Amino acid sequence: MLFRMIRGVLFHQKGKMLLIAITIALGASLATGMLNVVMDVEDKVNKELKNYGANITVKPKDASLLSDIYDVGDGGALNAAYLREDELGKLKTIFWAFNIVDFTPFLDAQAVLPDGDGAKVVGTWFNHHLALPTGEELDAGVQGMRSWWEITDGRWLNEADENADGEIMVGALLAERKRWTVGESVTLTGSHGEKEMKIVGIYDAGGDEDEQIFATLDAVQALTDREGKVASIEVSALTTPDNDLARRAAKNPAALTSRDYETWYCTAYVSAICYQIQEVITGSVASAVRQVAESEGTVLDKTKLLMILITALSLIGSALGISNLVTASVMERAQEIGLLKAIGAKDRSITGVVMTEILITALIGFAAGYGMGFGFAQLIGRSVFGSAIEMNTRVIPIVAGLIALVTIAGSLPAIRMVLRLKPAEVLHGGH
Repeated sequence: MLFRMIRGVLFHQKGKMLLIAITIALGASLATGMLNVVMDVEDKVNKELKNYGANITVKPKDASLLSDIYDVGDGGALNAAYLREDELGKLKTIFWAFNIVDFTPFLDAQAVLPDGDGAKVVGTWFNHHLALPTGEELDAGVQGMRSWWEITDGRWLNEADENADGEIMVGALLAERKRWTVGESVTLTGSHGEKEMKIVGIYDAGGDEDEQIFATLDAVQALTDREGKVASIEVSALTTPDNDLARRAAKNPAALTSRDYETWYCTAYVSAICYQIQEVITGSVASAVRQVAESEGTVLDKTKLLMILITALSLIGSALGISNLVTASVMERAQEIGLLKAIGAKDRSITGVVMTEILITALIGFAAGYGMGFGFAQLIGRSVFGSAIEMNTRVIPIVAGLIALVTIAGSLPAIRMVLRLKPAEVLHGGH
């Protein structure tokens, strides 16, 4: 009997049931799309923000202390301490090694130009091929860390070239002032000799780098007699936004309980990654570039909040649509429901029939909406982040629960109408 009643409604009121299913499908699709993106957006937003520079800097402990005492931004002439170049590969051996997406060392020096003027020469990696202690290989360097630089003439210096140590890249302002051009040779005199260097590229960085010269790390080490030494390291890492635990740990990890310490150490907080870097790089101090780290957390939190609000609003809209459609359906069936009550059907039984019909329709709408929503998530991923969104199985029960809640909430006005319906009024045309 119950099955026949439900089948009769689904077929005799198929127009309204289809509209209910479509309403639920639209809500489910938006909820599915947004939640899949929310659960996958953290790494994608972080990767996008990595294009704007490093979020961790590593310096020698002694140089960092002197810099703090004397308020010298980069250590200046006080920087007599160095890090070891041969330890750089250890950055990819820490617990959060896979979250370190790029890094590069720096060693700067003052060089004398042919006209007697001085200029800052920065030694670094450009596209350095590195064999890691783990057996892996990767290319790291400033070319990936400074992706916003505009090469106005020439090209990036390529470390794979045989003559790379004899080549330089020059900032646009310095090149303009000295009237240097690509292909021209410039003799640089350092504290440990001089070397003729060929200009292979002129770049516009939009900052202090436009007055500097960039060369390979080996070339600057040779000019200054500092083989195997680096002054600092910039690291680009995927991080989790800070919370109270991360802020407490950043101040003093030793003050944490063993459980809090384990949670903090095994979460990709920027402070945890800095701490692990200090464990593998001898005599180092790793610190977050606060402007970058904080902006990452702020952007990520606002992005997630926006998507959650869109999901909530779509579900509220679905609930209102369901309410109108179910109420209209019940009004059309008022005489049928009145007759059932007149022959002894209980309110609980009639309510169960109505809710079963709606939930079956909701299940159909959810199935269609989930498929549409995952496609919607891929559209967002491809158009905004340039990569696919991973299917997260946790979304299925969440969306199913939300759709069930929305369906029940939207059906409440109709159920109230069923409970208040009086058979005598309906059957005699009084309703």
